[in-house]
Amino acid sequence: MLLRLAYLGVTNVFALLRLLPMSDRDKDAEILALRHQIMVLERQLGGERARFNPTDRAWLAALLHPLPRTVLHRLRLVVRPETVLRWHRDLIARRHARRSRPRRPGRPRTIRSIRTLVLRLASENTGWGYRRIHGELLVLGVQVAASTVWEILKDAGVDPAPERTSSTWATFLRSQAQALVAVDFFETVTLTGARLYVLAMIEHATRRVRILGVTPHPTAAWVAQAARNLVMDLDDAGCQARYLIRDRDGKYPALFDMILADAGIEVVRTGVRMPRMNSIMERWIQSCRHEVLDRTLILNQPRLLYTLREYERHHNEHRPHRGIANARPQRALPDPTTEPAALACLCIRRLDRLGGLLHEYEHAA
Repeated sequence: MLLRLAYLGVTNVFALLRLLPMSDRDKDAEILALRHQIMVLERQLGGERARFNPTDRAWLAALLHPLPRTVLHRLRLVVRPETVLRWHRDLIARRHARRSRPRRPGRPRTIRSIRTLVLRLASENTGWGYRRIHGELLVLGVQVAASTVWEILKDAGVDPAPERTSSTWATFLRSQAQALVAVDFFETVTLTGARLYVLAMIEHATRRVRILGVTPHPTAAWVAQAARNLVMDLDDAGCQARYLIRDRDGKYPALFDMILADAGIEVVRTGVRMPRMNSIMERWIQSCRHEVLDRTLILNQPRLLYTLREYERHHNEHRPHRGIANARPQRALPDPTTEPAALACLCIRRLDRLGGLLHEYEHAA
């Protein structure tokens, strides 16, 4: 133990004497080089093989190259000093090779507006391949190569047309909106605890809502009569409905589908526990609950029917809907007011429905 301690003391004294003639700059370079070697060796402890990557080689070569060769031989390096010098020669050679390499102009990058237009056409038309998009660009007067369109789609990660032509349920509903209507039951509880069932219908194209009826007992005869009333209302309104979406509720009898089939309306049933297939109807029911039913007490069936009729008129005649560009089902949006004098003096009055539960605003006469 004492012999080992004496040996370490003598070697450290000689190491200290070796450092005396070295400048502070050489000492700092040696310290940084040793620290970087420790970092490389720590990778081996983490499971990675201790290997100098190009960044390590460039760093050590730039750090140790100014040192004299005699100092390099005295350093405790993982690699040989000749290896460090070779790294530095390779680094300088690559640098000169890049500078002496002739620069080629190459093809200019496609401008941003064309790339944006290509991606827009691909997103809005899932069945279009790069050849079809290239043809549409030529129709618009944009002259690009078909290979350029293919590269733009590839760089953006857009799949080929056969892999993105699968139609979603939402896309189908939008494409068939003019011929679609939807019905659904929802229930509410009166002040006395009686449970009442409401049957409502909505048109997908116009978002117009009809309350078909309210009953505490939705029997087969009552639902069939509601179907007859629905067919007559659609005929009177001139609605060319061809499909009706409903869920698989047991309240719908077979006669319900037969009455609609006789009128030329095909019934489309949603999947089991898949309310998103009737999302527009479900969204209206949620709005009805949030805006009216959850904010008032229903005394009895006549009061519920009156409340729903008032909300139906508010929904169809005044309330804007994002699904139809903030228009109203039965009224178009007025022309925007652009005159500065009219905008500087707006006179707006409020109309109340259901005792102030619903507010409607309009310009005062």
